[in-house]
Amino acid sequence: MADTKREIERKYESDDSGLPDLTGVGGVAAVLDKGLMELDATYYDTADERLAGAALTLRRRTGGSDAGWHLKFPVGPGVRDEIRAPLSDTIPEEIAALVRSRVRDAELIPLVRLRSARDVRHLVDAGGALLAEASVDAVTAERLGGGGGAAQWTEIEVELADDGDPAFLDLVEKRLRKAGVRRSKSPSKLARALEQTGGHRRRSREKGEPAPVTAGDHVLAYLRAQRDVLVELDPAVRRDVPDSVHRMRVATRRARSTLRSFRSVLDRSVTDPIGVELKWLAGALGVDRDQEVMAERLRAALDALPPGLVTGPVHERLAAWSEARHGGAHAHLTGVLDSRRYLTLLDTLDGLLADPPLRKAAGKQPDKVIAKAVDKDLLTLSALVEQALGAPPGEERDVAVHEARKKAKRTRYAAEAATPALGKPARSLTKAMKNLTTVLGEHQDSVMTRLTLRELSAAAHAAGESAFTYGLLYGREEAHAARAEAELPGLWREIRSPAAG
Repeated sequence: MADTKREIERKYESDDSGLPDLTGVGGVAAVLDKGLMELDATYYDTADERLAGAALTLRRRTGGSDAGWHLKFPVGPGVRDEIRAPLSDTIPEEIAALVRSRVRDAELIPLVRLRSARDVRHLVDAGGALLAEASVDAVTAERLGGGGGAAQWTEIEVELADDGDPAFLDLVEKRLRKAGVRRSKSPSKLARALEQTGGHRRRSREKGEPAPVTAGDHVLAYLRAQRDVLVELDPAVRRDVPDSVHRMRVATRRARSTLRSFRSVLDRSVTDPIGVELKWLAGALGVDRDQEVMAERLRAALDALPPGLVTGPVHERLAAWSEARHGGAHAHLTGVLDSRRYLTLLDTLDGLLADPPLRKAAGKQPDKVIAKAVDKDLLTLSALVEQALGAPPGEERDVAVHEARKKAKRTRYAAEAATPALGKPARSLTKAMKNLTTVLGEHQDSVMTRLTLRELSAAAHAAGESAFTYGLLYGREEAHAARAEAELPGLWREIRSPAAG
C-alpha cells in the first residue's frame, strides 16, 4: 500500500568544499556523520514529458532507507507531497492511478536514470532530536533511449525533519550563503537532468497563455482554467484529501456553466454534448460531497446541543451512517475517475480548447458580447427568484428556491468569467451572487438535512432507540430554512438596486 510523506527541502549548488559546518545554527548541537549511500533511481514519464511539464516526478529507486516507487506532487516552493509504494518491477496501480488524468492512454517509459553517491549528515539538537538531514550528492544523470546524453554535478540537499519548523531552513540557508553556497537553479534533480541531457526541457508551469483580447479569448481562458483544475485535483480526490471533491465539483460546474452561458461565443452543437458529460461528472462528485456536507452539518448541530437533550446513541449512529456512506461514495467516485467515459471527457475538453468551435461573436470585443450573456443569465435568475418568493411554503417553495440557487451559481460563474473583461461591475455582481447563493444554499442544506434526519430517525426507531434528538434537530433545521426565506427578499432588493451593478 502507498503512503504519503510531506517533504520540505532545499537544494544548493556545491563545489569541492562540500558541506560547511552547521554546528550552532538554529539549535544544532551536533552534526552526525551517517555514512555514504548509493542511490539508483529511474524516472518515468511519457515520451512528451507530461509529468515533468506539471512538475511531477515518478521514480523507482533502490538504495537508502526508502527504496521503492516515489511519486512527488508540488505543494509550494520547496514543498512536495511524496507518495510511496513498495519496490516492484512494474509501476504499482495505486501510483499509476494518481497520474492517469495527465497520462491518459500514453505509455509511461523510463526516461532518465540518476545515480547518486549521497554523503549524509544529521543535524540534531541538544537532546539528540533530528532537526534536518543534510547531504552532499554526487549525481550522474543518463538519458535513457533515443541516444540521449549524460551529465554530472554535485549538490547539497537539506531536508527538514518531520513536523519541523520551516524557519529552521532559513537559518541554515543564511549560514550556507555566508560560506558562498547558493541555491540551485533547478527545482529538482530530474529537472536538471532533463535540461542537461538534451531532449525536452521542463515546461514552465507559470508560462501561461497570451492575455485574452476578444470575447472568445476570455471565455476560453476561463474554461481552460477549469480544465486545469480538474486535471490537477484528480489525484487529490483519489487520495481523499479534504475539500478536494468540493473543489473539483465546483470546477466541473463552472466549466458546464461557461458552455451554457456563452452559447453566443461557442457553438452549442459541439458544446452541449460536453455539457451533458460535465453534468454527469458533477453528479458523481456530488454523491460524496453531499454526504460530507450533511455529516459536517449534523455533527456541528449535535455538538451544539446541551448533553441533556441528546438521548440515545445519536453520536454513534451518525458516525456509523457517515462512515458507511463516505466509504461507498468514495469507492464509487474512484471507479468513475478510472472510467473510459471520464478520460474521454478530459480528452474532449482538450480538443475543444485546442480547436474551439467559435461563433462570429467570439471575434468581437468582449465588453458587449460577454456583458450581454451575463445580463441574460441575470434576467432568468430574476424570474426564478420572484417565483420562489411567491411560492407557498412547503415543497413547492423548496423546489423553487433550489432552482433559483442553481441559476444564481451559473450567474456567479458567468460574472467570474467576465471579470477580466468587464472589471468592477462583474466583480460586484460576483460578490452579490456569492451572497445570494450562500442564503439559498443554507435553505437547500436545511432541506437535505431534514431528509437525512428522517432517515436516521426511522432507523433509530426501528432499533428501539429514542427519536427525540432527531426531532429536535429537525425543528431547528426548519427554523434555519425559515430564516433564509425571511432574509431573501431584502437581499434580492439590494442585488437589483443600481449599486449592485
